[in-house]
Amino acid sequence: MNFDPVIACTLGPGDFQTRMRWIADLNGRHLKAQRRDGLTLHLSYQPAALEDVRELVRRETECCAFLTFALAEAPGEITLAVKVPEAAAEASETIFAGLLSQAPAPAPARACGCC
Repeated sequence: MNFDPVIACTLGPGDFQTRMRWIADLNGRHLKAQRRDGLTLHLSYQPAALEDVRELVRRETECCAFLTFALAEAPGEITLAVKVPEAAAEASETIFAGLLSQAPAPAPARACGCC
């Protein structure tokens, strides 16, 4: 028998927030480009991110087994394609938004020195 994976993230709320911060940090340090093609998100990372991107795939495969990941190494970049199944098409915006999290920009320095 073939069972389709459940279309749901298995992380609890606190773990989910921790994961989003981790992804935002990774993306803030290494994400070079992103492109969406229907139900597939293509992410391009700096080569130095290889181990972190592998860890991202490992972690996300555990909590979101319904996603398909394809990791490729090329000169000068690491590419990751993340595909959402047709059954989860309505949730694709939300899913991809999480994978595109960015670390917040540092607050601008104030000339008055009060902060």
